[in-house]
Amino acid sequence: MSLIETVWSPEQFQELADLWKDILTEHLRCVQDRRGPVLHWSDPQELTRAAAAALRPDKAAGSLTDRFRDLITTMLQSGQNLQHPRYVGHQVPAAVPPAALFDAVGSVTNQVMAIYEMGPWATAVEGALIERLCENIGWSTEQAGGLLTSGGSLANLTALLTARNVRLPDVWERGVPDSAVLVCHADAHYSVSRAAGVLGLGTGQVVRVALDDRRRMDPQHLDRTLQHLHEDGRSVIAVCACACATPIGAFDDLHAVADVCRQHGVWLHVDAAHGGSALMSRQHRWRLQGIDRADSVVWDAHKMLFVPALCAAVLYRDRSRRLETFHQDAPYLFDPSNPGLAEYDSGVATVECTKRALGFGLWGIWSLFGDELFEQMVDRTFERARQLWERLRNAPDFEPLHEPECNIVAFRYRPAGCTEPQQIDRLQYRLRTSLIRSGEFYIVQAVLDDRPVLRACVMNPLTAPNDLDALLDAVRHHAAAVADT
Repeated sequence: MSLIETVWSPEQFQELADLWKDILTEHLRCVQDRRGPVLHWSDPQELTRAAAAALRPDKAAGSLTDRFRDLITTMLQSGQNLQHPRYVGHQVPAAVPPAALFDAVGSVTNQVMAIYEMGPWATAVEGALIERLCENIGWSTEQAGGLLTSGGSLANLTALLTARNVRLPDVWERGVPDSAVLVCHADAHYSVSRAAGVLGLGTGQVVRVALDDRRRMDPQHLDRTLQHLHEDGRSVIAVCACACATPIGAFDDLHAVADVCRQHGVWLHVDAAHGGSALMSRQHRWRLQGIDRADSVVWDAHKMLFVPALCAAVLYRDRSRRLETFHQDAPYLFDPSNPGLAEYDSGVATVECTKRALGFGLWGIWSLFGDELFEQMVDRTFERARQLWERLRNAPDFEPLHEPECNIVAFRYRPAGCTEPQQIDRLQYRLRTSLIRSGEFYIVQAVLDDRPVLRACVMNPLTAPNDLDALLDAVRHHAAAVADT
């Protein structure tokens, strides 16, 4: 039997899939029981050499099944374990494992989108998800709409491209005038300034609005900023608010921001990539009051809805706006003989032409478990962050830098006798490096007010209170170790 028949054989697929299931199941047991490291740290050049060596297989070295087992095992023993309860790092979740099974259906069958007839069920799933997300924002599902795309950065770019074309109707053909600017929260995600560069505004045309004492956009400063820009003859593409901002998880006062935007007649875009999922919680949805007044919203399911990456939603209060994003015709794709189907062709509104069926994982677990699972996961992770903050506040050698509004906590370690500012700054970097390379925990770093800080984001609902206690002890241990070097 040729290799072609071998790789397409359902029997061969079943054998490998059974093995895959067994290996992954044991892996989940291991990491959820806190056996093994969070991060398998290796030198990047060493890992690249190992990956390159595998691309030149010795087909005589064991059966296909044995080689498959070795490859999967190598993957698991060489990466990051987000399912480990002591992963409290980047805003990437320990994904709900059954969600991956739904995603796998799309991968095995290669369900793709661009036009409806290439992915009819994928299109239907995406449409249903968009409707539910808009409903949770508080928008009319008859008027609102949107799409799924590959990540929050592309989602922000897509929404701001739409805002640019609405604000400057002839910009697609004539280019961006020098007067165009983008106004945003001072702590806005870097994808906003990146979008400004891609959209032809230039990163120098991004105007950042000052923050209040809780690191929220200051509405009074926003009002003055928009007034000055108007007086200078500038064209404001949009105001980008945050729900929540990345550094400490601060939620803007969206009602106050929306009032200012409405007064000045400008597009309000809310980057709710991380915090949008608080809408699923009866306890925390109040933090997003006023989000229904936005013109566009970005909401990542691969963050706080805990599905595998990537699955990000671009949502519009007026669904017709999604057709403003691109002014192009492609009759070889979009059937002019059946123009009604263009309503369902994702390619008219996304940067992607061929697009994976991004919604299968989210649709699957939402259909299995309903809203309750999302509410429990949001509430649990928010609660754990507050428990961490309380421990930091009660520890004399730790300095929590804010009261958490979600599952993000920024802090500094300040051991007794360490008072020199530069020494404290160096310590944050060195102890974090030591900690994550040990595999005991994974946390990240940030810079607040020009100071390096440590930052934990509870992205695994299985993180327990005793893990938080162990984190403080581990930070102390590694700080002492690096202080002696």
